[in-house]
Amino acid sequence: MFKYSNAKSGRHFLQIPGPTNVPDRILRAIDRPTIDHRGPEFGVLGRKCLAGMQAIFQTTQPVVIYPASGTGAWEAALVNTLSPGDAVLMYESGHFATLWKNIAVKMGFKPEFIEGDWRHGAVPEAIEARLAEDKAHTIKAVAVVHNETSTGCVSRIPEIRAAIDRAGHPALLLVDTVSSIGSLEYKHDAWGADVTVGGSQKGLMLPPGMSFNAISAKALAAAKNSKSLKSFWGWEEMISINKNGYFPYTPNTNLLYGLSEAIEMLVEEEGLENVFARHHRFGEATRRAVRHWAQGGAMEILCQDEREHSDALTAVLLTQGHNADALRRVILENFDMSLGQGLGEVSGRVFRIGHLGDFNDLTLMGTLAGVEMGFEVAGIPYRKGGAQAAMDYLAECAKKPALKAAA
Repeated sequence: MFKYSNAKSGRHFLQIPGPTNVPDRILRAIDRPTIDHRGPEFGVLGRKCLAGMQAIFQTTQPVVIYPASGTGAWEAALVNTLSPGDAVLMYESGHFATLWKNIAVKMGFKPEFIEGDWRHGAVPEAIEARLAEDKAHTIKAVAVVHNETSTGCVSRIPEIRAAIDRAGHPALLLVDTVSSIGSLEYKHDAWGADVTVGGSQKGLMLPPGMSFNAISAKALAAAKNSKSLKSFWGWEEMISINKNGYFPYTPNTNLLYGLSEAIEMLVEEEGLENVFARHHRFGEATRRAVRHWAQGGAMEILCQDEREHSDALTAVLLTQGHNADALRRVILENFDMSLGQGLGEVSGRVFRIGHLGDFNDLTLMGTLAGVEMGFEVAGIPYRKGGAQAAMDYLAECAKKPALKAAA
C-alpha cells in the first residue's frame, strides 16, 4: 500500500523572472578556490570579464562592475551623473520604475514621474512632449526601465532616444536593463544610451550580487561636474584601475569566475543573436499558450501593446474574482514550481511566468504544463490546450534553419 509523502523528487522548477536558474557549469566555476585579487591571475580574469561585458552591452565604452544588486547600480547611475536638486524625468511603467524613482527622491534629486497604466512601456511621445516644454533644460536626465519585470512590458529604447533628439534636449538617457541584458536585444552604443544599468541574476544566469553600469562618453563628461557625494559608487577610480583588470576595493572574486563562464556561454558559444532568437521563441510560445487559455474567459496578457511584449517573461492578469497568489500556491504545493507574484498595483491579480536565462524548449513545456494543471486544480476557468498550442509552435520552429553559431 502506497503512503503519501511530502518529499519532492526531481528539481524544483524556479520559473520566476529572476533570480533565474544557475547552470551547473557556472556553479562549478563559482566553486573554484578564491585567488589573490591583487595578483596577476586575477588581472587576467578581470580583463576578460570587463571586455566580455562590453560585448554583452554592445559598447566600446567602459562598463563598471559592482559587487552589489541592481539597486546599487541604479544609485550609481544617478549619483555619478547628477547633482543634488537636479530634475530627472522618469516614467511609471511598473513596480521597478517606481522603486528607481523612490531612490532618486531619497538621494536628493527631483524626479518627475510621467503616469503610466502598468500595461504599457514608457511612451516616447509623452517623453518628447515634456522635454519640448523644458526650454530651460532643467531636466538633466531621462530614466526608463527597458524590460519592466513586474508587467512584462518592454520600453522601446531606440524610439525614446529619437524622441529626446527630436525635442532637441541635452538630457542624459539612463536605462535599466536588469531583467533584459543577456536575454533581449540591447545595444548601448547604437541606441544612444548614456548609462545602462544591469544585474547578474537574470539573463546572465548568475546568483544575485553583481551589477553593472555601461557608460557613454557624454555620461563620463557629466560625471566630472556631478556634485553628488559618492565613494563606493564612484566611476573615476573604478575605470582607472579597471584598465589593468583590477578593482579599487575587494571584488566578488567567485562571482567573477561565474561571470567569465556566462560570457563564454552567451557570447562565444551560443552567440547573442541566437540568445535573442531563443528568448523570442519562448516568449511567443508562452503568449500563444496564454491566448489559448484566455478563450476560457478568466485571464489575459497584462501587456497590451504587441510591440512591447517581453520575451523574458509573461505577466498574466486574472479576471475579477480569481486570486493569482492562490493559484501560485496551488502550483507550488502540487507541482513544485515557483511563479512570479504580482507586485505593487497588480499584487494578487497577476502571476508571472519567467522564460529567460538557462532555459530550453523542454523546460518551457514543463513550465506551461504546470501552469495548465494548476488552473485545473485551482478551478480557474480556462480553455484546455494552451500547452499544446505552445508545443505546436515550438515544433514548427524546430523545422526552420537555426541561426549561425557564434564564431
